Amino acid sequence: MKHFTTLSELHRENGWPAPENTMISMIGCQQSCPLGDREFTTDAYVIAFKKLKSGVIMYGRTPYDHSNGSMYFMKPRQIIEMRNLELEEAGFMIFIHEDYLNGHDLYQAIQKYGFFDYEVNEALHLSPKEEATIWELREKIETEYNLNQDEYSREIILGHVASILNYSQRFYKRQFINRTALSGKTTTRFNAILQQYIKDGGIKDKGLPSVNYMAGQLYLSPRYLTDVLKQETGKTALELIHLSLIGEAKNLLRTANQGIAEIAYDLGFENTSYFTRLFKKQTGMKPLEFRKSALLN
Repeated sequence: MKHFTTLSELHRENGWPAPENTMISMIGCQQSCPLGDREFTTDAYVIAFKKLKSGVIMYGRTPYDHSNGSMYFMKPRQIIEMRNLELEEAGFMIFIHEDYLNGHDLYQAIQKYGFFDYEVNEALHLSPKEEATIWELREKIETEYNLNQDEYSREIILGHVASILNYSQRFYKRQFINRTALSGKTTTRFNAILQQYIKDGGIKDKGLPSVNYMAGQLYLSPRYLTDVLKQETGKTALELIHLSLIGEAKNLLRTANQGIAEIAYDLGFENTSYFTRLFKKQTGMKPLEFRKSALLN
């Protein structure tokens, strides 16, 4: 597998003109996307827009094939593969070397955009108006990029990149809402899987279910699952797992003759003190205090 440490190397390998700036480059795609049939990694963030007519993109280990206008966000050193791509309309790719962000606010801010950790089948599908907004920002970047770059260029370019990311965050929220309307709340399915896991003795046999496990059961990436649940409930996947377990703990404290340590162990907590802290955080009482209160009522 080829790894490109510089954008100049990436351009040279693909027969593209040398980039105007060795830290950021822009590639236009017309009827095909000129990356060839290959698997590769880079030291760059990638923001891409494509309307596929045919072909397959592999990001990580997940294939995706569709004809909608969609955006993809890829982070440094994530495996990317593109095969036989044919586009219905023009698309683009923006490569931003991670070193280009050094010393800029976006160096830290880019970490908050969870969609860089999504699988490619969780791409952002744009409406026509949203697509127009993204293209307008892309054109502003291209205009600045093709000027004789000076001390203001980086700040202006990264300002437009930040705008693309902010708009994409907004558009993803719209997509989460639409997705819920079409397929039902992810929270409902999440809770059903979690309750079945508990009912089947999964906690006793395998311990606490991880976010990765729950995401796998729902055929979503962990970050996408957490962001969807956060949109629907205001809580992360891990917080919902903990809430469910505390609910089970309350029931056991009311009805079982087990000690606190035994209940904690049965719920998958190897550390009783962690269970106690989590229980108090969720209920305002320690487990023993809750049991005494329940007996009085």
